[in-house]
Amino acid sequence: MRDENYRSFHLPLIPSVEPDKVIGIRSPKLRAFAKEISKRQDKNEFLFALPHRYYEENNLHAFIIEAEKDFDICTDLLDSFLPFVDNWATCDCMSPKVFKKHPTKLMEHIKKWVGAEHTYSIRFGIKCLMSFYLDEHFTPDILKIVADIRSEEYYINMMIAWFFATALAKQYDHALVYLKENRLGKWCHNKTIRKAIESYRITNEQKAYLRTLTIK
Repeated sequence: MRDENYRSFHLPLIPSVEPDKVIGIRSPKLRAFAKEISKRQDKNEFLFALPHRYYEENNLHAFIIEAEKDFDICTDLLDSFLPFVDNWATCDCMSPKVFKKHPTKLMEHIKKWVGAEHTYSIRFGIKCLMSFYLDEHFTPDILKIVADIRSEEYYINMMIAWFFATALAKQYDHALVYLKENRLGKWCHNKTIRKAIESYRITNEQKAYLRTLTIK
């Protein structure tokens, strides 16, 4: 399945992964392979064989979890797998569809993930909040959960900024309060504004005002 050109292109995008751990397989092929493995009775031999050596093994693992239809099994698999995730791409490629059906139960797990010490457990928790709680399940306290996170980790802070930029697009008035009151920390604050200004979902009038909130 290896594609050397794709490997060369992809390596700079995942600097936290050692090059000799990257095979170079495109995601559509891995997703198709994940569907095959998901139907096999011996799939747990792979899922329980942690840690994996290769980046693609981790992504394959992620795709299998993403397709799991039982909520409790899905979250159990995530709790076992997340501590071994070592890069943003593997973290972000997981968005289990079963989560949409269980917003109350999912929140219990999210609070545990964002309270963890592991970078990508926290990032995944924030991503879940962004994916599942900024629309019909939105409540203002969702924003506070993310705003209260403090970290020196780049990939956590980038997700915080991405979350609030998305919140500005979907829940502008509520999210704006966190910028006006400087509740995100300077780096996340300014990165949020930058990402929001780049968004087509933010009006030109809103962008002009957001620029005035940049912290010098």
